[in-house]
Amino acid sequence: MRKHFLILALAMTALVSAQVLEVQSIKQLPTNMTGDVKVAGISPKGDYILLTDGANRGLTMFKMVEKTSVRISDAEGAGYNVKISGDGKELIHRETVYGKDRLRRHNIIHHNFVTQRRAVVAQGQRNMAKMNMDVVKPSITINNRLMELTINGITNTFAPNGNDKSYIWPSISPDGTKICYFVTTEGCYVCNIDGSDVRFIGRKVQAAKWYDNNTLVAMASYDDGHVTTASSIVAYTLDGKSQVLTDDSMIAMYPYTAKNAIVFSTLEGETYIMNVK
Repeated sequence: MRKHFLILALAMTALVSAQVLEVQSIKQLPTNMTGDVKVAGISPKGDYILLTDGANRGLTMFKMVEKTSVRISDAEGAGYNVKISGDGKELIHRETVYGKDRLRRHNIIHHNFVTQRRAVVAQGQRNMAKMNMDVVKPSITINNRLMELTINGITNTFAPNGNDKSYIWPSISPDGTKICYFVTTEGCYVCNIDGSDVRFIGRKVQAAKWYDNNTLVAMASYDDGHVTTASSIVAYTLDGKSQVLTDDSMIAMYPYTAKNAIVFSTLEGETYIMNVK
């Protein structure tokens, strides 16, 4: 593990190393979940986080103040690309189903935590445009290895690096003007929402999320061809600054961001919150 972390540290110095975020504390959360667990989201206010497993099966809400967990879904796909409303009071997630034709489709589920109502928004969907919580804001998802961008209710294929690439981990900046994404075998890129000004961020900038309109938080992981052997949480700015936020005492993966906070999971299924400013 230390060898991989040393390689990571040397790679990061190839960029303009500087403090991007001030880490004030890193604490493990008492979720009582272990094993195959990863973070699937955090509310805008940071009052709850969402957890799923490595295959995105099931969805659990952990309430930060009460330190209690609520099971939301046991379904396959429920933890993938969950959408949380701006006030954190609602969320939309998918549940994967298979029809008689054996094709994979998705039911789209809406939860209102104020009314405690659960409703099926749509059934048997192949297109994930209906996953958008706010039709005014653009949304992006993956379909058949390509990104699909929805703006004002209209969905189009979005492939800034070409239709022959495989895309994962897309994320739209808070101001809705930029998109970061990962091209498999290549690395992380950022471009404008119209596909212009494509910029390469880094090869080991995985599962990136926007912290603000100029800062990405991601993981930099290494494996031996079978299992992950090292992984750190890293921060990048669009002007080339970078910072490793965790050390080699843990294998830190899949970060999500809220105001002044980053949550992430470890390979052992532990969940941590990092307070930053």
